[in-house]
This record gives sequence, structure tokens and C-alpha cells, in this order.
Amino acid sequence: MPATTTPSSHLLQLLPEAVVQADALWEITYLNPAWHKLTGHPLDAALGRSLLDFVHPDDVGTLRAGMPVFRLRFADADYRWVRLQLHPETDAAGRVVSRQGVLIEVAEVTEQILMEVRQRFLRLLETIDGVVWEAEHGIGNTFLSPQVERLFGYSVEEWRSDPGFWRAHVHPDDLPEALAIDDAAYSATHSYAYEMSYRLIAKSGRVVWVRDLCRAVVEPGRPNRMIGLMIDVTRQKNTELELLRSDNRYALATRGSNDGIWDWDLRTDTLHASERFHEILGLEDAPHVHDGGWRFLQQRIDPDDRERVQSAYCRHLAGESQNFSVDFRAFHGSGRLVWVNWRGVAQFEDGVAVRMAGSLSDLAERGSSYDALTNLPGRPLFRDRLAHAIATHRSEAANGDGAPARGGTTMFAVLLLDLDRFKAVNDTHGHHVGDQLLQQVARRLESCVRTGDLVARMSGDEFNVLLESIDAAEAVDRARQIADALAVPYEIGEHTVASGASIGLVSSTSGLATIDDYLRAADAAMYRAKSQSLGVCVFPGEGGGEVGAVPLAPSQPSA
Repeated sequence: MPATTTPSSHLLQLLPEAVVQADALWEITYLNPAWHKLTGHPLDAALGRSLLDFVHPDDVGTLRAGMPVFRLRFADADYRWVRLQLHPETDAAGRVVSRQGVLIEVAEVTEQILMEVRQRFLRLLETIDGVVWEAEHGIGNTFLSPQVERLFGYSVEEWRSDPGFWRAHVHPDDLPEALAIDDAAYSATHSYAYEMSYRLIAKSGRVVWVRDLCRAVVEPGRPNRMIGLMIDVTRQKNTELELLRSDNRYALATRGSNDGIWDWDLRTDTLHASERFHEILGLEDAPHVHDGGWRFLQQRIDPDDRERVQSAYCRHLAGESQNFSVDFRAFHGSGRLVWVNWRGVAQFEDGVAVRMAGSLSDLAERGSSYDALTNLPGRPLFRDRLAHAIATHRSEAANGDGAPARGGTTMFAVLLLDLDRFKAVNDTHGHHVGDQLLQQVARRLESCVRTGDLVARMSGDEFNVLLESIDAAEAVDRARQIADALAVPYEIGEHTVASGASIGLVSSTSGLATIDDYLRAADAAMYRAKSQSLGVCVFPGEGGGEVGAVPLAPSQPSA
């Protein structure tokens, strides 16, 4: 190790104050005669020993950290308060090779005050999960709390012995920015607070993320100094990076699925929606954050679907389903209505829903849910609506005396329609005429139902209609009107095409339980209507029964 420098001036021998010099590892290398006079320890017995051997065990840590006031053991075995401000001396490479200062016994009158201040300081350090430090330009750290050993593995002596220690251990990728901030603080003309985040290489080689809360202190007549608190934020930083990677993966996946993403804070009613979410609704210029989440959604949902949409996610919040998925008509920014699917899942805290998140899909882009030819919803959407109608109807029964009142708002009817002579139209005029016939049938069906009812194309020339808030008699009347409307010949180009429909109807009064039960019953009634040319046929209203449907007067045969 480099040779230490020893004061040689004869003047030091005459000073009444004790002059102490120690190397970087605290070994005493010089003492003047005042040491013996002050402490009672012979010079020969102290030289070559560690200064820390004379320090009270409770004060060793704070002395190593740079605290100048501590208790020293005198020759009579008593500990007394002293002050020793050690000033570093460095070699040509800037490394600390020795420290020297004047040892002064603290006056007894101030001892109690110093002890109280020091004890408060120590208690404060113990409560801080970080490294408290002070540094001066050209000297390095003048104070460093013992936590540096626990957090980074370096001893206080290792760190404080080299003025460039911190700079040498900042991660190379973070060093340029950290040095720029550090140099600015040393060159500041006024005091100010600042914050740094960087990686530090620990003694084990581990990379530690550090959040450094700092203050540049500018005082007249002395070099700039800095004080701060280094906090290990590695776990937090790694979590943030993993979340960012996860978000990037999720964003890529959702772009691939072409869905819009949303996140709804139920405590503040704040809805965050992605760019694709707004694009589906034709609201490209809308902000991504909506302070009134439900109010924003209500404005986009067709009034006839709002209650059903709200009911779907409320059932989920009540614990009746693991998630929710609901199709509805939404107002597009252009003014038209578009069919969308809205689905999501809630997060609960202590049994209370605090957040929901999910996606929004444009059903026109999902062939299985939306029929591009007729611009009608497809089978999945119809089944979803029917499931909601069944659940609502059964809920009313459970809350009452077991049977919903006839004419109640939860009553509904399912119609299944199959076009007559559709194959003959295709064979005679070609599939392009058949496609146009299906389109005209779809428009007539829409004109025959109320705003809240649902018309869907199930497959080929088969259509379903869901009539809600309607009793059995009204449903039968509506079915007759539909049969009459579809029986009117169609003008397709230069062709006049006749193609009526056979309709099977099943009402909620039948007491069926599942979606498939209703669809099978409607299909059975439709088959009877077609095989017997009945026009409209109703499935038995009570108890289900077999295929035997109750026929009505057939509609006028098509020309």
C-alpha cells in the first residue's frame, strides 16, 4: 500500500490539542504528545493500533460513517465525549491514504445535549431503509451510513477511501446521465433538491436499481456539498419492467385480434379505452380516458339494449358468472348502428368489485357472430340474447311465487322461420338472386318487429326472431303479420320471386329451461307448419309435450 504521510513539523509537537493521523484502515500512524496528556494513553501503546479500539462500541459505526462526535476510552477506562473531524489525504490517483485531524474533548456542559442529538440521529438512521450520505467535491463521501454494507456489500471504509468510488460503480449505461446530474450539483450557484434513478454494481456483481433522493447544498465560503438517501428499488423496477413487457405482449396480441381494450376503475368511475376501442365506435378523436365511465357507455349503447347490457355485467358483479359477454347495438360516430360484443371480468377486494377490464369486438368483422350478407346478427348473438331473456324470466319467477305473471315484462317468444321454395329460386334464377332474396327477407323481418326485438340469420334460409316483453297471444299475432309480409312476391331485378315462410313459435309460457330447449321446440313447430302447410304453428304452451303443435289458420299461399 502507498506510504502514509506523517506530519513532521516541530510545531505539531508543541500543540496543546491532540493531533491524530490514521491510514485508510483506521490504523494510527501518528500522534503528538498532547494525545497522552488528553487521554492518558502512552503514545507507544497507541501507535500501530486501530483508532476504533479506543472508540465506544456503540459509536464505531457512526465514526466510520463520518460522524465527528463520539465517545473515546481514556486511560482511566472511562468513555468521554470527543470531537475528531478527520480530513482525508489522497495519493496521485485520488485514493484516500490517510486521515488526520485534531482531537478535542467536548465540554461537559454540552455533553448531554450532544448525546441527545446523536441518539436521535442514530434512531433516525435505524428507521431508514436506505443509505444516508454526504459528499464534498474532491473529497468524496464525508458521511456514509452503515446500511451501505447490507444493501451493496461494500464496507464504509472501502467506499469512503476512494473519492471516485461511486462513479466507478454506477452501471456504464447509466453513468453519462448520472455524471451530468452530479457535475451540475457540484457547479450549482444555489441549493436545490433533485432525484436520480440508476443502477449500481454491488460487491457481489449483482445489479441494484437505486433511487437517490438528493440535495445540493451551496454555502458561502465552502465547496458545494451534497446530501442524499439511496434506496434499493430493484424489486419495484423489475416489476415495472415485467409489467411493461407484459403490456407490450398484450398490446401486440390485442392488435392481432383486432379488439379494443378497456379498463374501468369502478371506485372513481374512470374508464380507460384503447385507440382500437374508439376506432370500432367511430370515435378516433375521443380522449382515451373518460371520467364518467357508465355515462360514456350509455351514450354509445342503443336505448333498447342498455338495460340488457347493464344486467349482464351486474350479474357478473353479483357473482352469478365468472365473467360477462354481451352483444348489443352501438351508435357509431357516423350515426349508424353497429353490432359489437362487450366482454370483461371484474377484480374484487374484500368482496367488492373495484375494477373491470376486457375487450370490445366489432361483430361485423367476426363472421361467426354477424352475417355479412344480410347485415343481421348470427347464431352466437341470438343465443346470447335468448340466454339473457331466459335468465331474466327465471329470476322473476324465483323472486315471486314461482311463475311470472302473464303479460309481464320478462315474457318472450322465439320464432324460427324457414323460407318456402328457396331451393327452387336458387335452381331457377341462380344463387345471386337467392342472395338478394335473403337480403330482402331480412329487411322485411326488421320492418315487422319492434325496436327492441332481435332478428338473426341462423344458417342458409333459416331465420330466428326473439320477441321480448310480449305475451303468448301478442306473439302469435306478430308471427301472423310476419308470415303475411313475407308472402308478398319479391321484385329482384327483372324477376318476380314468390317465397313465403313456415314459422314455428314457442313462448316463455311453455316453461322450458335452456336455449337449446327453446330452439328445438321452435324447430319442431316450424317442421309441423312446413309439412302441413300451416304457415304458423305454435308449440304447446303448457308442459312442453311432443311435436304436436297447435295449428293456426295458415297465411295466404304465395303466388
